[in-house]
Amino acid sequence: MNVIIFGPPGAGKGTQAINISNKLNLFQVSTGDLLRSEVKNKTDIGKDIENTISKGDFATDEIVNDLIKKVVFDPEKKNKLIFDGYPRSLSQAKNLEILLKKSNQKIEFIFFLNVKKETIIKRIEKRSLLENRADDNLSTILKRYDAYMETTKPVLDFYSKNENFYEIDGSEEITEISTKIEQILSV
Repeated sequence: MNVIIFGPPGAGKGTQAINISNKLNLFQVSTGDLLRSEVKNKTDIGKDIENTISKGDFATDEIVNDLIKKVVFDPEKKNKLIFDGYPRSLSQAKNLEILLKKSNQKIEFIFFLNVKKETIIKRIEKRSLLENRADDNLSTILKRYDAYMETTKPVLDFYSKNENFYEIDGSEEITEISTKIEQILSV
């Protein structure tokens, strides 16, 4: 089973992806984690990513698509993927469709955790205090939220036509969101 979880920064995608991956033995594919790993390992790509993210921008589709391609074609992970934060643009969505088709896979469930900006700000400020992530300062958060909503709207429109697309109120408590997702997945 392959799953996509959408939501703006701070919506709880990562938390829900971890929950689902643990229950269903899936591999969480977090573009944020993939990108942070490149930065941490000080690769050439990582240096480009760090410069881009520090400005509140997203990594280029080319960089992200290359990282995703490696994951999709990993035989150990075939039909066991949960995409957390990908695809983020229409070109990434189309790229994912191509990669999945070439690897004889498909997406079974698509979730959109819809959360208002005010809730996101509170969550990320709290997370920033706990985790001290460099990409969690308020001005960066606001820029990332607005950019996410602008670039992801066409992706949501693209996927919302699918019968396996589910919009969930992401402002609810973590356990309530988990319960709704698990019911849909019939876990």
